[in-house]
Formats: sequence, C-alpha cells, structure tokens
Amino acid sequence: MLAVAIVFEVVGTSFLQQSQQFTRLWPSIGVVVCYVAAFYFLGLALKTLPVGIAYALWAGLGIVLISAIGVVVFRQSLDLAAWIGLSLIVAGVIVVNVFSKSVTH
Repeated sequence: MLAVAIVFEVVGTSFLQQSQQFTRLWPSIGVVVCYVAAFYFLGLALKTLPVGIAYALWAGLGIVLISAIGVVVFRQSLDLAAWIGLSLIVAGVIVVNVFSKSVTH
C-alpha cells in the first residue's frame, strides 16, 4: 500500500508541475485525484507501519522519484550537491528498510 501511495504522490506532483499553478484544468484535476489516492493508500499502509517510518519512506522516495522525473521529463538539471543529497536519502531509505525492526516485511 505504501508503494502505491508513493506512486500516486509522485504522479500528482508531476501533474502539479503541468498544472501551471492550477491554471490548466485537467492537470489540476489530476493533482487532486492523485493526492487523494496517495493519502488514502498511505492511510492503509498505516495499519501495519508506524506513522514516522511510513512518512519518512513516502517522503524520501517521493523526493528521489520526483527529482528523477524532473531531470528526465522536465529537463531540469541538478548540481553535485543535489545528487549527493538525493544519494543520502536513498541510503537512509535502504537503512530503514534493511536494518530497522520498526518496518514489518
């Protein structure tokens, strides 16, 4: 459920870029639909995950994925500091998933 929530959040954020500050109808509707779905599935994930862990994973992976979409789809560039920071986020997600006893698999 958490993975589904992350996907909806990333797609919704991509629509947010395309909505041009909510001036375009269909991307704006996409933002609302995706964010509602993201929070719904995050709520389902909270049945089995602690809120802090679930939100940290959701936020961390969302940041990394939307940054990748920004680079590939929207042709945005990242500097070295951004790449290092994103790498640290990925490392944090791996540490939480592999070593934390708070995460149920």
